[in-house]
Amino acid sequence: MSEKKKILILCTGNSARSQMAEGLLKHICQNKYEIFSAGTKPSIVRPEAIKVLREIRVDISNNCSKSVDEFVNKEIDYILTVCDNAKENCPYFPAKTKLIHRSFADPAEVEGNEETRLAAFRRMRNEIEEYLKNNFVKIINTE
Repeated sequence: MSEKKKILILCTGNSARSQMAEGLLKHICQNKYEIFSAGTKPSIVRPEAIKVLREIRVDISNNCSKSVDEFVNKEIDYILTVCDNAKENCPYFPAKTKLIHRSFADPAEVEGNEETRLAAFRRMRNEIEEYLKNNFVKIINTE
């Protein structure tokens, strides 16, 4: 059996969008791929991201924010950048690595009370999940 393809989801802080995308893609694809996320400037995993994924039975509570530098010397088949900053600051990967970009708004930038922030994270969770199911998975499954 051939080795599983490796997917890296990249964002700036690796705190919300890329963490949610990692959890969602693992859930959608089960064990078909090795899936990681990282940031160009890693920080912390946002509690709101953990909470809104838990609502749909996806657990990222043990995830930690990682630097993209940890993956530079690994063979990665696909890199999905989920913010413009990460796309612009993505380090060099070999030509065989396929770069796919889809920018999502940062729910961490939404201010307000907890319910307002959670609503923004839920909207982003749903938008990322829809993109992964209807676009990204089709791209990687046809290659």
